[in-house]
Amino acid sequence: MDESVRVTEIPAARGASWLGGSWRLFAAAPAAWIGLCAGWMAITFALLVIPYAGVVAAHFLQPAFFAGFAIAAYRQSAGERIVMNDLFGGFRRNLKSLVNLGAILLMAKIVILAGMASLGVPVLDTGYGEPEVNLAQFAEAVSGKEWILFLGMALLAIVEGALWFAPQLIAFQGMGTAQAVRWSVYASISNVGALLVYGICVVVMLSVAILPYALGLVVALPLMAISTYIGYHQVFESPRPP
Repeated sequence: MDESVRVTEIPAARGASWLGGSWRLFAAAPAAWIGLCAGWMAITFALLVIPYAGVVAAHFLQPAFFAGFAIAAYRQSAGERIVMNDLFGGFRRNLKSLVNLGAILLMAKIVILAGMASLGVPVLDTGYGEPEVNLAQFAEAVSGKEWILFLGMALLAIVEGALWFAPQLIAFQGMGTAQAVRWSVYASISNVGALLVYGICVVVMLSVAILPYALGLVVALPLMAISTYIGYHQVFESPRPP
């Protein structure tokens, strides 16, 4: 690994501060961050309604959007003004590596979902005409097999957590996909406690945000977007303790 890159092992409790730091940036420019997240969701949903190719493209581009969020947060923390064009900041930073990362994440999800299907969990109807089940049939089919769902969600969370730092490493450090994946996995293992605390805080925040009528997502999604930079900064850019 590159000896110029340093990973700081932070206390587990500091995982909660990733959202605290995000709130300070969000509170300073709420309209800008809401606009960025609204643009991201609009583009993503527009792609997802396109059968097959659109769904694949949406997954491939997610790391580029998250890199853009991190770049915007960095610019704001440096005293610069956020503009809507910052949503595409990741598209101007090593886009090929970011798209490759999206492909890796998509393949990991497909493998996990295929494993769940092989254990008897059916695929929900996607609306694209496949012979799949609806929600009621799905609930009946997984009765008594809830452990498969929990296992699948746990594996998905592990994959997402292991690669959580990769988009930022590609955007800020100029790494290739493979190198960013290795460093992200290493940093995630070194800071698994902080990531776990952060993940719990995110779950709690989202649980509150969806009540009532999911209005809280207007704040929750920007906080999650900003935290991509806050966590990266603490782990990769904060000075090591003496």
